[in-house]
Amino acid sequence: MPPATDSPRRPGAHALARIGHPFPAVDPADASPHAFPDGGTWRTEIPSVEGPEALAAVLKESAALDVPVHRISQGSGVWMLTDAEITEMAEACAARGIELCLFTGPRGTWDIGGSTRSDSGGGGLRARGHDALAGCVEDAVRATELGVRCLLVADEGVLWSLHRMRAASVLPADVTFKLSALTGPVNPASYAVYEQLGADSLNVPSDLTLGHLTEIRRVSAAPMDMYVEAPDDLGGYVRMYEVAELIRRGAPLYLKFGLSRSPGIYPYGAQLRDTALASARERVRRGRLVLDLLARHGADGGMSPLGARLPGALRRFTAPGGPVDATLSSEEK
Repeated sequence: MPPATDSPRRPGAHALARIGHPFPAVDPADASPHAFPDGGTWRTEIPSVEGPEALAAVLKESAALDVPVHRISQGSGVWMLTDAEITEMAEACAARGIELCLFTGPRGTWDIGGSTRSDSGGGGLRARGHDALAGCVEDAVRATELGVRCLLVADEGVLWSLHRMRAASVLPADVTFKLSALTGPVNPASYAVYEQLGADSLNVPSDLTLGHLTEIRRVSAAPMDMYVEAPDDLGGYVRMYEVAELIRRGAPLYLKFGLSRSPGIYPYGAQLRDTALASARERVRRGRLVLDLLARHGADGGMSPLGARLPGALRRFTAPGGPVDATLSSEEK
């Protein structure tokens, strides 16, 4: 259960009360009953950190602005990094107790399939065909051998395959799988299905209502990832003033500090260096704005300890031929 805290101040409440403006009541039944295994209700994530140089910029800026970071994630993919780059990133994050999450392999938006460029979007980010699935598996094996312990996944089949590999000790038992924002679930049933397929944290679209978060929390305790500020290709939503309520409804929750009005940088290369470094630093500053807002409203309690990364006990489907149980139930496991 989340730790008991005094009720935070709601944005504008004191000033509006002075002029007699009515305020909607908070329903305690809407609160999530879940938390991370360490007792915290929220963690932080800096996304779109595309290589060692961008990571160095994030680490420097987070130290300067005193922004705690639990997770760093990358969007271009394992295959866009050399072994030396992955090793450098993994070691830099490990030295600071930060989880490094790298995206797995080929996806439909970049391959030769034309349907993803149609109005319907076709199969989207999913891995088209056996070879694309195999490429994602290759990425996962390579990354974990180089010390990475969190992988971003955008395909149900890839997720289930990697989860079975984890259970069979083909991948390390402590590796976690994070579902991409571009395939994130939008209702309680689909959220529960992704959890059962092996997801350890799930990106949900930033346009879900507070009520939607409560509905999800009635069926699943799996950690949720949500952009407080979404990139333009995910809608460009900015929900800073809702952060305290997002935590109350969605815990356990990763607060992702994205950046709207910023060019896309996937797949990243040196031709995008200036944009990548500037946006990396600005994402950290956006995080500082969110943390300051939480502090002003007395809602900054409940953060997981730095270095915490595991999701707690989760539910899984049974694999053909026998049970699959790769549940990570404690920070020590």
